[in-house]
Amino acid sequence: MMKLAAFAALIGSAAAFAPAQTGRAATAVSETKADLEALAKKLNPVLGFYDPLNLAEAEFWGESNEATIGFLRHSEIKHGRIAMFAFVGYIVHANGIKFPWAMQMDGTPFPDANGNPPALWDSVSDDAKWQIFSLIGFLEFWSELSTDSHTHYMRGGKPGDFPDFVTGPEGIPHPVPFNFYDPFRFSKNMSEEKKESRLRAEINNGRAAMLGIFGFLSAQCAEGSVPALTGVLPAYDGEPMAPFVTNYLGQPWGL
Repeated sequence: MMKLAAFAALIGSAAAFAPAQTGRAATAVSETKADLEALAKKLNPVLGFYDPLNLAEAEFWGESNEATIGFLRHSEIKHGRIAMFAFVGYIVHANGIKFPWAMQMDGTPFPDANGNPPALWDSVSDDAKWQIFSLIGFLEFWSELSTDSHTHYMRGGKPGDFPDFVTGPEGIPHPVPFNFYDPFRFSKNMSEEKKESRLRAEINNGRAAMLGIFGFLSAQCAEGSVPALTGVLPAYDGEPMAPFVTNYLGQPWGL
């Protein structure tokens, strides 16, 4: 998924990654299978609760079932957000839309790759990719924090909630004026019902985006695998899941 996340980071605003806890809906955390079944009916009344692997009854890494459900819910929400970034980013790059200024300090422009997003990513320099991955790594680290003002999603916190950027001795050593969710506080007066409805819409949109982005990649890598996209997208013979063109880990062994 790193390549998909990087597509997203190239064109997206950080605001869509994850909501902060300030001004959030008071929706109860879904910590039991019964809660998940009720949520599933609201998300998709036709399909309802679908768990063929019985993950809702699992206990990962010796943790409780409630903690495992918190992990699974947070994971789905996060993957859905990244997939929405990736889906929109794919469409943007497939249509040749890019910033008009230089991408790098040496004047190198943003690549085009003739409307082939995976090939476009391959043409980005490793230095630029490392900057993207460093930002993603920091955000991942920050999202796992459990503080007095933010409870971890496996310890009773809200799945999908992203900690506010705290400045000062116990936080980031410089001012950070905006948070990811609602940086301008436009939704501070939104009703709880509206916030809950928007959270359900986000989950459904994330699920659709996960199917969509993999549909695009499948159509490019396996001709005819997505009949509706046959002849629409250019073929790609690279490795869509590889973050770098060069296999740095396998290189010493001739891989």
